Amino acid sequence: MAVQKRSKGRLWASYALSGLVVLFMLFDGIAKLFKPESVVESTTTLGFEEHHLLAIAILGLISTLLYAFPRTAVLGAILLTAYYGGVVATHVRLDNPLFSHTLFSVYLAILAWGGLWLRDDRVQRLFTTR
Repeated sequence: MAVQKRSKGRLWASYALSGLVVLFMLFDGIAKLFKPESVVESTTTLGFEEHHLLAIAILGLISTLLYAFPRTAVLGAILLTAYYGGVVATHVRLDNPLFSHTLFSVYLAILAWGGLWLRDDRVQRLFTTR
C-alpha cells in the first residue's frame, strides 16, 4: 500500500489537535496526582472519593502517554475514548448540563481521533466510507 504524502499544513493541524488533547490530559492527570483542594472538591462532587484520584490519574496519564507516541497513538486513542466514556457516564448520572459538561469529553475524543485521522492512513481507512 502506497503511503500518501501529507501537506505541511495538514500535519501541523494534526499535531495541534493532538497537542491540545495531550496538554489537557497531562494537566488533568498531574493535577489529580498532586491533589490540590479544588481538584479533590470537584472530584468528590462527581461522586468519587479522594483515594480514587490516584487510579484515575494513572489511567488518564498512561492513556495520554500512549497517545502521544506515534507507534502507540491508536491504542492511546482507544484507551482515551474509553476513559472519556466514563466521564460522559459520570456527568449523565449527575444530570450535568449537556453541552458544557457531559459532551466536553466527546469533544476531546473528536480532537484526538481527528488529529490521528489527519496524519494516519490506517485511521482514514477506518473512518472513511469510500
